[in-house]
Amino acid sequence: QVQLVESGGGSVQAGASLRLSCAASGLTFANYRMAWFRQAPGKEREFVAHISRGGVVRNYADSVKGRFTISRDNAENTLSLQMNSLKPDDTAVYYCAARNGDYSLLDRRYDYWGQGTQVTVSS
Repeated sequence: QVQLVESGGGSVQAGASLRLSCAASGLTFANYRMAWFRQAPGKEREFVAHISRGGVVRNYADSVKGRFTISRDNAENTLSLQMNSLKPDDTAVYYCAARNGDYSLLDRRYDYWGQGTQVTVSS
């Protein structure tokens, strides 16, 4: 049974940093592209960042480029998202997702999902 478990969310003020983690089990982690998505209240889920299987290729949404960094540890089966200079617009539930296929920004193409972790940024 595949499990993706996010942690590290919380409530912070604008300008602060948070580090999200996603622990994966039940799959060969190194075979999967990994991504972070987020969903704000009343909005559709949106792509945040992607990392290739080996961690060499990283892609970001324009809204987080330069502030967020995605990384992975294939030995520990973990995915991380370092979020700096947080803004109120970053408030959302953050999800990690796994895909066994080509690179995609589309959430419907991801095979497995975590339950999400809430990030709230106040001004």
